[in-house]
Amino acid sequence: MLKWLEWVKEIQAISQAGLAYTKDVYDQERFEQLRALSISIMQEYTEAGEDKIRTLFASETGYQTPKVDVRAVIFQDGKLLLVREKADGAWALPGGWADIGLSPSEVAVKEVQEEAGYEVRAVRLLAVLDKKFHRHPPSPFHVYKMFIQCEITGGAAGIGTETSAVGFFERDALPPLSEERNTAEQLDRLFRYNNHPDLPVWMD
Repeated sequence: MLKWLEWVKEIQAISQAGLAYTKDVYDQERFEQLRALSISIMQEYTEAGEDKIRTLFASETGYQTPKVDVRAVIFQDGKLLLVREKADGAWALPGGWADIGLSPSEVAVKEVQEEAGYEVRAVRLLAVLDKKFHRHPPSPFHVYKMFIQCEITGGAAGIGTETSAVGFFERDALPPLSEERNTAEQLDRLFRYNNHPDLPVWMD
């Protein structure tokens, strides 16, 4: 875990909440200074430019909350469905950011249709994880990850605008993983759910 990244995210969250709730003009100036400081620190330690950082990292309003990443878990004949991401050429569970207006189950169903071509129904929640406790690359956002098991009800394998291949993989023959989206440890744990359906929800 990068301490500076955790600190800068906390500074950004404090500044954003302060800007949302303060009524004092002087406090507003101080919170604006805090936000500018968080942008400067992020710019110093990354290769992203100020405009990109401001747009992606420091442009929201209101009280800041974690982002939610929803991943669909689909087994067929003991193999796990993965899609190859165009963004990095590596493989991940179908999924993405939660959408306003959709439940987590609806997001999982939508993402599988868009990224893998299959029609599915959500069956059960397997895991709710805090990304910071797992071996993902550093992220400017605080992210909760939800893993939802789904069953195929129709459709056929097909790529989407963000994916270039679809496949089912055995536990011991996984392709290179998109570690931004899922880790080998997480997938290994998910395979256990396929063999032991009575395991409780994994939370951390």
